[in-house]
Amino acid sequence: MDNKNAKRWLIVLGTVIMQMGLGTIYTWSLFNAHLVTKFGWELNSVSITFSITSFALAFATLFAGKLQDRFGLRRLTTAAGIVLGLGLILSSQANSLLMFYVLAGVIVGFADGTAYITSLSNLIKWFPNNKGLISGVSVGAYGTGSLIFKYINGSLIDSVGVSNTFMYWGMIVMVMIVIGALLVREAPVQAASLGATSTSTTAKPKDYTVKEMLRTKEAYLLFIIFFTACMCGLYLIGIVKDIGVQLAGLDVQTAANAVAMIAIFNTAGRLILGALSDKMSRLKLVGASLAVTAAAMLTLSYATLNFGLFFTCVAAIAFCFGGNITVFPAIVSDFFGLKNHSKNYGIVYQGFGIGALSGSFIAVFLGGFKPTFVIFGLLCLLACLIAISLKLPVEKAEEKKALRLKATERTA
Repeated sequence: MDNKNAKRWLIVLGTVIMQMGLGTIYTWSLFNAHLVTKFGWELNSVSITFSITSFALAFATLFAGKLQDRFGLRRLTTAAGIVLGLGLILSSQANSLLMFYVLAGVIVGFADGTAYITSLSNLIKWFPNNKGLISGVSVGAYGTGSLIFKYINGSLIDSVGVSNTFMYWGMIVMVMIVIGALLVREAPVQAASLGATSTSTTAKPKDYTVKEMLRTKEAYLLFIIFFTACMCGLYLIGIVKDIGVQLAGLDVQTAANAVAMIAIFNTAGRLILGALSDKMSRLKLVGASLAVTAAAMLTLSYATLNFGLFFTCVAAIAFCFGGNITVFPAIVSDFFGLKNHSKNYGIVYQGFGIGALSGSFIAVFLGGFKPTFVIFGLLCLLACLIAISLKLPVEKAEEKKALRLKATERTA
């Protein structure tokens, strides 16, 4: 292995360590009941904290690219790791909901989103010919961190109490992110030449600025697709145990097993569909996953659910959701280039934060699981049609050129 490839794989290691630390915020559900017991707050009020975290995470991606340009990747991600860790450590002293909203919500979420999108975009730039696979590795590490820390934080809560767990969690995560940040290097412009020969026959996309991207209709159509995929996946993750109990008639313990299964299939989807997207059309792959999600959503709504059918539908939705959020960073780079990827993807990534909030509001408005799943299923079918019909700007330009040539030949 030459020095250049050795450096790239060291950057992979650093990004994986960093992303695992960042993914630990998805263990928040472990803390809800214990905070309710300790402080006597309402469960819904406590659970809002994670909604604030998710929104702050998505919001941070709008500014992360500009911050990276100003401070550099390593300094920015190191600072984000320190701020995230301090936010959790200070949460160990919090005794009011407002303090949790600010510390564990706004501060932790903003720091997490900043490091997440910049480290992910940087890694993709180092592997321009394997964008789907490398995105799967990075986003898969994020999910793996959540899975591992469900056991670590759960054990800490039992042994040292809920407040002290924030302190230890913050210290561990701070160390992980800082170590990861010290291993990464910012991708140079010529990084594209380091990879293997590209299997794509498509011409290299233009490097769009944010303003240029927002002038294209493709940016808004991609946002709609991403928003739909995130809304469906995030809503299911939040209420899967309740679906099992209310719709499938499962006991609480059996239904709770679906939480662990979602984490497993979500991570599997990230790795498998991410790697597969380097071998076929990414948009067709997303379209297929949305069709599967639609079928699973409509099955949950109309079928008489039993143990097997419930878990099959949940596994399918989790697998497709994980795959979609992995493939999308590569799709954005296919459409709008790598140079401004973190900024451009930050715009599209707002579909994650808005989708997280929209799913719950739609469910409240419709008044139940079944009508919500029907609407989600229909939206997935619409997004599927958009995905399979959408074309890269460079492909559209080539088609227009071919049409002009044909017209010239006919008039000659």
